[in-house]
Order: sequence, then C-alpha cells, then structure tokens
Amino acid sequence: MNWRNIVQISKDIYWVGAKDWNRRLFDALIPLPSGTTYNSYLILGKDKSALIDTVNPGFEKELEEKVNQVSNLENLDYIIMNHAEPDHAGAISYLMSKNNKVMLVCTNKGATMAKKFYNIPENRIKVVSNDYTINLGNKTLRFVEAPMLHWPETMFTYIEEDKILFPCDFFGAHVAYGIFDDEVENLIDYAQKYFGEIMMPFRVMAKKALEKIKSLEIRIIAPSHGPIYKNPERILKAYEKWVNGETRIKATILYLSMWGNTEKMVLPIIDILNSEGIETKVHNLTVTDIGEVAKDLVDSRAIVLGTPTFLSGAHPMAVYASHLVKALRPPTKFGIVLGSYGWSGGAVQQIKESLEALKIEVVGAFEVNGLPTEKDMDHIVELGKTLSKRIKESNAN
Repeated sequence: MNWRNIVQISKDIYWVGAKDWNRRLFDALIPLPSGTTYNSYLILGKDKSALIDTVNPGFEKELEEKVNQVSNLENLDYIIMNHAEPDHAGAISYLMSKNNKVMLVCTNKGATMAKKFYNIPENRIKVVSNDYTINLGNKTLRFVEAPMLHWPETMFTYIEEDKILFPCDFFGAHVAYGIFDDEVENLIDYAQKYFGEIMMPFRVMAKKALEKIKSLEIRIIAPSHGPIYKNPERILKAYEKWVNGETRIKATILYLSMWGNTEKMVLPIIDILNSEGIETKVHNLTVTDIGEVAKDLVDSRAIVLGTPTFLSGAHPMAVYASHLVKALRPPTKFGIVLGSYGWSGGAVQQIKESLEALKIEVVGAFEVNGLPTEKDMDHIVELGKTLSKRIKESNAN
C-alpha cells in the first residue's frame, strides 16, 4: 500500500525526502524548536534517473519506500551527493547496497569523503567539476562547485530544462512543516537563523556562490533543509543582503547576571538604545536559544555583552558567547562590554579583547565593584548614547 507523502515539484521531479518532527538539536549545538527536513529529490529523465541528496541516518527505509512509490530503486542510475554530511549523505551506502549499478556523483573532494565516510568503492564514483553536465535524456544536470558552503566538497545541481537549483544547505531552513515557501509564514526568520548558524562564517564563499549562479535562470530553489522556494527572489534578495554583511540600525544584547548587578548595568543601555530608535534584541545567556542569537547577529550593527567576573575572568557562559561570536564572524561593527565583580575583576578586559580581535570597535568597556552607583549609571547612560550615535552614523555595510 502506497501511503508515503510524495510531492511533484515539476514534471517528473519529485520530493521524496523525510520530515524529522522530533529532532530538537543539530550539531549538538543548534536548537530545532520546529524540527527539520532532509530533502531528497527524484529526477526521472527519458533515458536515466537520478536522486539528488539522500536523508539522515535512520530514514533510509522511508526514502527507499518513497523512491519505489514513484519509480523503482533498482532502476536508479545516479545518486548526486551535493554535500557529504550525514544528514544529506547518510542513506548513500544503504541505497547503493540495494542497487549494484547506481553511480555516486560528486566533486573530487566529495569522492575522498565518500570513500572514507561511507565506504563507497572508487569504481562506483563519478567525479564531476564545475559546469560538467549529465544528460538523463530530456533533463540535463549541470553542476556548480560551491566549496565551503559549508564543507569543502559542496556543489549545487541545476536542471537546465526545468530551471531548478538544488543547492543543498545553501538557502536552507530548519523547519519541518510546509513543503513550499508560501506555506510557512515566517520562513525568512527561519532562513535567517539558519544562515547565521551555518553560512555566516563563510560569507566570502557565499558571495562567490551567488555570483556563480547569477547567470542561471532559476524558477525554483529546492534546498535540502526546509521548504522549496517557488518564489526564489524572496530568498535570493535576503541572501544578497546577508552575504554582503548589510546591517540594520540594530543592536544585540547578550548578558547574564549572578546577583543582579550586571543586569542593572545592562538595562539602561537597552532603554537608551530604544529611546534613540535603535532596534534591540535582548538575550539572557542563561535561558536564550543560541539559534536566535545567531539570527540576530546576521544583521546587527552593534553588540552589548554583559558579564560578571567568575574566578578572575568572564563567566563561562559569557566566554561561550564570545567564542560563538568569534566562530560565526558576524558583520557587527561596534560593541560595549559591561561587568561587575565582588573581590576580583578581569571579566570585562577578557571580553573586550575577544571582540577587538574580530575588528569590532569597542566604544566602551566598564566594570564596577559590587552594586553600580548613581555615578556609574550616569556613565553607562553616556556609553549608551555614544553607541547609539555610532550605530546611526555608520553605513549599512
């Protein structure tokens, strides 16, 4: 009985992927409050067929059933590995064990990974490079190398006749519901969070990839996570801003407070920025969703980080936040660091140095012993006004 959900996205092109409604963490780091999808696409040409990307380990049987519901796995000619990470390549070994003639298509670096990670023999791998094509009869697959988005072997696949781009992780979103972009009301928020978490550290390569695909006529973008874009301009315009590091009149506030003193220092900054018309996104590091922090850093012009001193240094959660900022490499231009201490300081200088290493201009770094005084609060207010002025005067990128 055929009951698996199959979606035709164009003539003889089908979504046969899996929805993971229950996954709540990715890379042991990224929260997934809305689950995710592992999108796989079956292409039926007149003479040959291909499967673009597979699914996460644990969903192999579901993928097999879906392929067989449309066609027959034993007749499959190619498996296209746009990216070797297990959430997309995890079913390759399983599928190839069910079909002894199917060939794996990937980049040269992808071939090395396929042999190492999935034990695929060399004689079953077809290596392709930029602009190489495979003809399925009435459908032509063109490959676009897109290294470091976000692994070195990554490539995109483009179907010339249908004008569909399959960019794997690029343009993705972690959300399980909806098949097409018009079915998810706040999709750009999901996409921005995903960009911040996965693609922002590779903005230079992302910009090069956008340039590569500018000459392509794209009718549909079918990523490997999240909904398929029937209106590709929606996500292309957003990515154009994000890869170029365009920022808004916006500040992201990250803080934690052990006894309330650091929080007392942070609150006036928030109020000053709000009164000056600066959009503020506030995250208490003890309870925040790291994905939301990543999303807000994508287009924030400033960051405020508040931390108490913990054993002569920054609190471990503030250190974690500073390392996250370092890893994600946001386009943030300005910063303020605030902190308090009991018997020994040092937290503010530690965080200040970490931000300055990212070429962020720290317009103020202020540390108090115990409860901030009225004079201290006056100084903090002035720091807030200075930051507001720098945010407003600065260009978007």
